[in-house]
Amino acid sequence: MNAEIKNIINKLNLKPHPEGGFFNETYRSTGVIDKANLDEQFSGDRNYATAIYFLLTSDTFSAFHKINQDEIWHFYKGSSIKLHIISPEGNYSKVIIGNAIENGEHPQYVVPAKYWFAAEVVNNNDYALVGCTVSPGFDFKDFVLPKHDTLITKFPQHKAVITKLTRK
Repeated sequence: MNAEIKNIINKLNLKPHPEGGFFNETYRSTGVIDKANLDEQFSGDRNYATAIYFLLTSDTFSAFHKINQDEIWHFYKGSSIKLHIISPEGNYSKVIIGNAIENGEHPQYVVPAKYWFAAEVVNNNDYALVGCTVSPGFDFKDFVLPKHDTLITKFPQHKAVITKLTRK
């Protein structure tokens, strides 16, 4: 890990994330949505919104996972990120999150609730610093991080990308 990456991790107080990479929660609203006003997949109350810094390096990846909420990705610095997405029906797509708008990159992108998604840094020997905003607010009770066999059984047509971007 180079000095610039270590400096970002230290300055932003980033910690390892279970899906890969490093993160720090930067915002959690004080307002709360009562469980009675949320869909049945939520097991309790949720804050209105949460936000994190998220850093990936080219030797790490964000493993396929899903949450019950929409997740908005915001690009800040470094290499672009390739975001791989599988809909609940099994449709695969990918999007590049970055600041080269003229090349079709998206500085901001929304992953819909309940979609499986994974991310990797586009450039070799590089990093990407992004932010992720979730509403209703993120709670690890909403986080599903499957083993690759589980996801391959569900979506065998996407075996290659699932194998590349999941933990065994």
